[in-house]
Amino acid sequence: MQGKIVKGIAGFYYIHVVGSGVYECKAKGIFRKEKIKPLVGDDVLIEVIDEEEKTGNIVKVLPRKNELVRPAVANIDQALVVFSITRPSPHFNLLDRFLVTMESRRIPVILCFNKEDIADDTQIGALERIYSGCGYPCVFTSALKQHNIGQVKELLKGKTTAIAGPSGVGKSSIINVLQPEARMETGDISRKIERGKHTTRHSQLFPIDGSSYIMDTPGFSSLYISDFEKEELKYFFPEFGKYEGACRFDGCSHTHEPDCAVKKSVLGGEIAAVRYDSYKEMYEELKSKRRY
Repeated sequence: MQGKIVKGIAGFYYIHVVGSGVYECKAKGIFRKEKIKPLVGDDVLIEVIDEEEKTGNIVKVLPRKNELVRPAVANIDQALVVFSITRPSPHFNLLDRFLVTMESRRIPVILCFNKEDIADDTQIGALERIYSGCGYPCVFTSALKQHNIGQVKELLKGKTTAIAGPSGVGKSSIINVLQPEARMETGDISRKIERGKHTTRHSQLFPIDGSSYIMDTPGFSSLYISDFEKEELKYFFPEFGKYEGACRFDGCSHTHEPDCAVKKSVLGGEIAAVRYDSYKEMYEELKSKRRY
């Protein structure tokens, strides 16, 4: 029987099988021997031990399309990155770190800017210019008024989506609005998972419908970029791409060199200055990390 791991904690894995519910499983000893650790998001094959009790064993982890380290999850189709338009205003450097992390993993991103009901057109327009200009789909929502939530649901259809963002931006409210029609299934998952012994806060997948899952990702409030070289960073800023090869020097880092096409584009307003500032800050961070 094939299913998807929706939560893993204390050696137990909770497998959602479409049409059958959630099975509490252990991983066979062979995984330890082969140093394979099942992750939330993994597609797995299970053998059922007791259908009534919904218990079983994981017998095989199917090949992963991708994997994140923090949080440790697999097979993410896309990320929905939630920030508020105002109260609090977006922390651009943190937002850009989310984007760089996802670009480095080749995970597509949808940007959701919440609290549209208390924002003005100038704030909305500025965010749209910056991030639509980089090629990211942007949705402006109000979880409170449930405005544009239907648009978000459409974008999540048939995919496994990690929902990430700092606290205070309305991320939980959006998740609560997205989940009502899945409440029976998520209720089933909650009853099985929260039976007293397994209540620690971990990544968890929630089915929205048969083949759509959302994952609330704790541990994304601050991101340290460290698993690639400073020379690679420019490739994770999509708006820099069209200037590749237009600088005076091959391998231009777009920081200090003369006749740099990217720096000229920042001065000309084609590349947003806040994005370039984020790039420089991350570049310096990667540069100094190598000294130690």
